[in-house]
Amino acid sequence: MRTALLLPAGPVQAVDYVCTATPHSVPFVELHHEYSLSFVRRGSFGCHTRGRTFELVAGSVLVGRPGDEFLCTHEHHAGGDECLSFRFSAECLDALGVRGEAMLSRGLPPLPELMVLGELAQAVVDGASDAGLDEVGLCFGARFAQMTSARALPKMSVSERDRKRAVDVAHWLSSSFQEPVDWEHVAGVVGLSRFHFLRSFAKVLGVTPHQYLVRARLRSAARLLAERELSVTEVALAVGFEDLSHFIRTFRRAAGVSPSAFRLAARGERNILQVRINAPLETD
Repeated sequence: MRTALLLPAGPVQAVDYVCTATPHSVPFVELHHEYSLSFVRRGSFGCHTRGRTFELVAGSVLVGRPGDEFLCTHEHHAGGDECLSFRFSAECLDALGVRGEAMLSRGLPPLPELMVLGELAQAVVDGASDAGLDEVGLCFGARFAQMTSARALPKMSVSERDRKRAVDVAHWLSSSFQEPVDWEHVAGVVGLSRFHFLRSFAKVLGVTPHQYLVRARLRSAARLLAERELSVTEVALAVGFEDLSHFIRTFRRAAGVSPSAFRLAARGERNILQVRINAPLETD
């Protein structure tokens, strides 16, 4: 595991993780030392924590709470994984409105509202955006607070074969999202009826295959808006949206702002980021 501390001080810290584990690596128990939200930007891994197993793929988020143990596995993917992790103090989470058991360690499915901010944060790290990494991290935490609650997630029984099928399809969708997808064909490739494929994928990853496809397109759109000079129409077409108005509506629902405003935020327009933070913190 390679780590790099990107944001060492302040109400939110940022750490870059690159894991090169393979299915042959021996997993070991680790311990969360801080409250954290880790955005999976590439690859996949399994995480066993608090008696549950989660499969995390590109766009997923791993929630960490100090004192919680976790064990990561890579039996379904040989390429390791990369995460951008935000660490929060308890005071920071309280100011952002994160309450109760929302920060219990667990995996979250790829949620568009968090994915677009995760991609913006990665663009900042890569030097393709002038936004402040601390501000994007606070937005990420505030958006998480809006979307989560203390209610327990339902327990589901999922076979290892279904886990591998879902992870394999998610990897394929992450690289093939620009093209139309024939779900009947995809289900046949993995040896399932369309109904059982849709059900098993959702049980493993927490979203349907179509939802994951749309969210993969939104992730790519966020990066293109942050990094390149393409028009909004060109971005929509590049990531697989055939209708511009549909792209704008979908992106606005995810990001809370229009694609044009998101681009301005990526260029350092602080007021756009600030409106995404429900409870502003005093920073230097």
